[in-house]
Amino acid sequence: MRSCLLIAVLLICSRHSFSQTSHLTGRVIDSATQVPLKGVTIMLQPGNKTGITDETGRFFYQSIPVSVKTISITAIGYQKETLPLSDFRNGQVIVISQQQTQLSDVIITANAANPYKVISETDIKMRGVANSQEMLRIVPGLFIGQHQGGGKAEQIFLRGFDNDHGTDINLSVDYMPVNMVSQAHGQGYADSHFIIPETIESTNYQKGMYNVDKGDLALTGFVNFNTANAIDANQVKIEGGQFNTYRVFGMVNLLGQKAKANNQSWYAASEYRYSDSYFDNPQHFKRFNFFTKYHGRLNANNWLTVSASTFYSAWKASGQIPESAVSDGAIGFYGALDPNEGGVTSRTNLNAQLLTRLSNHDIVKNQLYYSRYKFDLHTNFTFYLVDTVNGDEIRQRETRNLYGYNGSYQHEGYIGNTKLTTEAGINTRLDMTKGSELSHTVNNFTVIDPVKLGDITELGAGAYLAETFQFSSKFSMNAGVRFDQFYYRYNNKLATDSTLNGIGVYTANNNIVSPKLNFYYRVNDKTELYLLTGKGFHSNDTRVVVAQGGLQTLPAAYGADLGTVFKPAKNLLFNAALWYSYLQKEYVYAGDGGSVEFSGRTRRIGLDLSGRYQPLKSLYFDADVNYAHGRSLDEPAGANYIPLAPVWSSTGGITYTFKNGFNGSLRYRYLADRAANADYSLVAKGYFINDLVLNYTRPKYEIGLTINNLFNVQWKETQFETVTRLKNQAPVDGIAFTAGTKFAALLHLSYFFK
Repeated sequence: MRSCLLIAVLLICSRHSFSQTSHLTGRVIDSATQVPLKGVTIMLQPGNKTGITDETGRFFYQSIPVSVKTISITAIGYQKETLPLSDFRNGQVIVISQQQTQLSDVIITANAANPYKVISETDIKMRGVANSQEMLRIVPGLFIGQHQGGGKAEQIFLRGFDNDHGTDINLSVDYMPVNMVSQAHGQGYADSHFIIPETIESTNYQKGMYNVDKGDLALTGFVNFNTANAIDANQVKIEGGQFNTYRVFGMVNLLGQKAKANNQSWYAASEYRYSDSYFDNPQHFKRFNFFTKYHGRLNANNWLTVSASTFYSAWKASGQIPESAVSDGAIGFYGALDPNEGGVTSRTNLNAQLLTRLSNHDIVKNQLYYSRYKFDLHTNFTFYLVDTVNGDEIRQRETRNLYGYNGSYQHEGYIGNTKLTTEAGINTRLDMTKGSELSHTVNNFTVIDPVKLGDITELGAGAYLAETFQFSSKFSMNAGVRFDQFYYRYNNKLATDSTLNGIGVYTANNNIVSPKLNFYYRVNDKTELYLLTGKGFHSNDTRVVVAQGGLQTLPAAYGADLGTVFKPAKNLLFNAALWYSYLQKEYVYAGDGGSVEFSGRTRRIGLDLSGRYQPLKSLYFDADVNYAHGRSLDEPAGANYIPLAPVWSSTGGITYTFKNGFNGSLRYRYLADRAANADYSLVAKGYFINDLVLNYTRPKYEIGLTINNLFNVQWKETQFETVTRLKNQAPVDGIAFTAGTKFAALLHLSYFFK
């Protein structure tokens, strides 16, 4: 309470100071789209006094030293502008133009709250996003694996965590959640395939649990995909390649240049994709996506953004197969044992955001979103282990309505020469599922034994308050606290559910407080140091919470990062961090078995190292090396490995962009061997694979070739310890895996027009 009163006093003081002080202010917009630019670095010279534009493109200085002669405007991917202070009009709009991304545009400051910001901005502009998988791989150290066909959410690995399909990582698009809580297959299930890659303009991410506006699931970090508010050209693309793979994509402006000049934009994008994939059993994968977005300035102080999308996918899956079956010759490396595996899923979204700038330049954001989601998955992990006659096929399905609201208020002011940024916000989401089901089936739809059946209602509400103190151009501090409250309701419709006491409604609630404290210090114009600390959590499935009778079902996690952003030369950039995380014991709902599994305390320490080098304007090198050492604290040494937790991993590549139109990249992914079970008696084998992109780009068209697994390495994309039994055979405890892609070439032709 005292800390809240202190922040309130500081806010009042800062408001008073703000209103009494002369100032310098202006706005920065994009020349092509006329959209305000957030995160642009404004530097007063001499003296290197820096500021950052807000979401309305506005920058503000309380006072101007008499020695200042020029204003420098720098943003990654834009031409640098330098204006004489004598020619600058207070409140002036500065228009900057896009150019080829240069590392020389990166400026080291102590007032950027996210140390990964410069890496993320540079990477996505240089490397681009070619497909749904690349959207996630843009995060250094993040690995994904697909083990149930192209329509299922990927398995995610980051910072020594097997995040399952999203349990410990918070994913969103335009601040609308991707993750599904209390999902039929797994907690935090994050299927991002409804996002069309070409609509992504930028990606914000940060590792760790240090952002006060991120609550549930943000343990290893968060990723927010930002779709473009406006596009500067229409596009049609046709793709085709091996394994009967093809894709048709289009994106067009729906308003003309006159509307753009009036700060109005509306465009639509759509794609259809089909592939049989590289498995012996064709996947017959098909997916349709549609997305449209309007962004407009309603008046001098209000910006409205409304988007809508819909997505449908259906597929067959080769699934996971036992190593023993491949070794015995019963099946090939790319074979399948149950041809009925696969699924159908769909999601429709509405997302509305209103940004308001008050008369004192404070910013208020309001967001409402809605999703209609359907999921139907058929899998068979153990084959004939339990039911030796019919097999062990299971069906998981649900129908969901998701309603949500995000609101925030941001104020900037001064106490003396200390700049204060206050942010307060609330997040609310209501998930309501109908017919959340887990059943033992045969031939996909015939139910042999129902395991779970019921309706879920889960309400999560969070509130946060944060204060950032910019003490000088060298030192800043961010302090915040977050409170989250959850209410759970489960209407059990299955009398035979062994975890509950019969048919009926079960309720529960829990809450958690999460403080954060972060420090940033700019040693010089080449080096920034930072220390990040915080507490985070992930919620557990409603069916876990209501069954545990008040036991600890909202365990906490604690973490710290000590790192640096280092730029020894204008074309060389490093980011390095030592990190630590500790998790309390937790209860986890095993969606494939309908049971509650217990895991104890864990501790992880690690090192992240990222390097970016641009020796020539046309060449860009990137490399990320990541190490994590994780152990269970409640098990004896030698039996305390964390299954599937990545240890050593690395990604990197060379990207080139020549003036004659040729561009592309050669990339690698390396994941080292790791423990597949607690005593490391089973090994999840690592891999090293390469991907190649070759393009020829002109103003009106582009021709390109993408090759995945360039050297046709035989590798295992996902691996699990699984006890399996083939028909009429004995059980085997070993590795079950899904094969990674073979050499796969894909041609594309794009046409651009106004």
